Amino acid sequence: MQFLNDASPQNDLTYDDVFMVPRHSAVGSRYDVDLATSDGTGATLPLVVANMTAVAGKRMAETVARRGGLTVIPQDIPIPVVAEVVRFVKSRHRVFDTPIELTPHQTVAEALSLIPKRAHRAAVVVREGRPVGVVSEADCTDVDRFAQAQDVMNPHLVTITVDTDPRAAFDALHAAKAPVAVAVDGDGLLLGVLTPTGALRATVYEPATDRDGGLRIAAAVGVNGDVARKAADLLAAGVDCLVVDTAHGHQDRMLEALAAVRALAPEVPIVAGNVVSAEGTRALIEAGADIVKVGVGPGAMCTTRMMTGVGRPQFSAVLECSAAARALGRHVWADGGVRHPRDVALALAAGASSVMIGSWFAGTHESPGDLLHDSQGRAYKVSFGMASARAVASRTATESAFDRARKGLYEEGISSSRMYLDPARPGVEDLIDQICSGVRSSCTYAGATTLAEFHDRAVVGVQSAAGFHEGRPLATSW
Repeated sequence: MQFLNDASPQNDLTYDDVFMVPRHSAVGSRYDVDLATSDGTGATLPLVVANMTAVAGKRMAETVARRGGLTVIPQDIPIPVVAEVVRFVKSRHRVFDTPIELTPHQTVAEALSLIPKRAHRAAVVVREGRPVGVVSEADCTDVDRFAQAQDVMNPHLVTITVDTDPRAAFDALHAAKAPVAVAVDGDGLLLGVLTPTGALRATVYEPATDRDGGLRIAAAVGVNGDVARKAADLLAAGVDCLVVDTAHGHQDRMLEALAAVRALAPEVPIVAGNVVSAEGTRALIEAGADIVKVGVGPGAMCTTRMMTGVGRPQFSAVLECSAAARALGRHVWADGGVRHPRDVALALAAGASSVMIGSWFAGTHESPGDLLHDSQGRAYKVSFGMASARAVASRTATESAFDRARKGLYEEGISSSRMYLDPARPGVEDLIDQICSGVRSSCTYAGATTLAEFHDRAVVGVQSAAGFHEGRPLATSW
């Protein structure tokens, strides 16, 4: 990346402070752009779901990996639960979504409580493992909540098999004007479901899979306690990437924990952070990190900068840290501060191999929380920062009341924030489509077909607040 007219900015920069200049391009289509990362994680999209309890769960991990990204399970989750999540995610189909299953005698009330868990917005009624009908929210409208699923289901199914081509599945759904197809194996047993949009996505995205064909997943560990033992347990559970995570990564405790984890897993990608300087980046790489997590204070749920004055504008942090990592043959993840597709593109232009997203994905069907509605009927989920009072209370649940109360004096971060679902993009895949559309177009403007070419060819200028405002549409849903 170079600055426009080889300028040397006098101040550190955020994503809002910069813009990218178009260059001559021989790239004919955005579909000619390969968004696969080169950082050793096996991801085919440069997107990582941050290890936040309100964001990163098994539904999120499954869905994002199916589209090529990676999800990091938070460090506060008990090991047996993480092991079950890993088993679940790796057993999921690469094309078909996991169905919501109902027995014929389950009630409409139960159906309505389960359907919002998945963006395909339907439940499959199953008898002895075989699908016999589909229930949507529309089928449950103005129906007694104690009515049975078999009484409201649509028995006319579009059925596909495991080897059905996604294009053929789309055509069958289009012809039947059906919202979802039911996939079955050779014995007629339920395998999964596929929407028309899911069929299209299967032709656009390449799943992030391990050598056995299972979907990839990452998990985080902190720097306190028996880090080596927890990391060993996570490796035994089958995680594909380990993230050693703490708010201040350039400290002795991190370096010791990182060295211990590195010794356990010479072949598994190790991510460590967070830092915002070349010095911190080099220290983590020398201690064993393959990837360094960059960002202090830019997250939507983070109050670190307001509480402490500590941090750094994210674009400049990523730019400096990625240069230091590249000189040592390593990589960085840009962690936090992205609110629009342009921010993701700019982070990649600055040299990040992937961009971590947290709160932006909290307001989706796939995030772990329950779907709630405000007084106006708008759907939302609750998100919170990982250093907030709520997160600290969960993290210290096994400690004494005195120790928990004392630690509670020093929380940072927002404990409860409503993240509204965008009616036009209520699922994480909808947001991935939006982000990747923007990033692919950015690459075509730069004349790049890979992320490496994108970083090499990107020309970035510095703008005023008025310049940023000029680029915003008058009527916007951003």
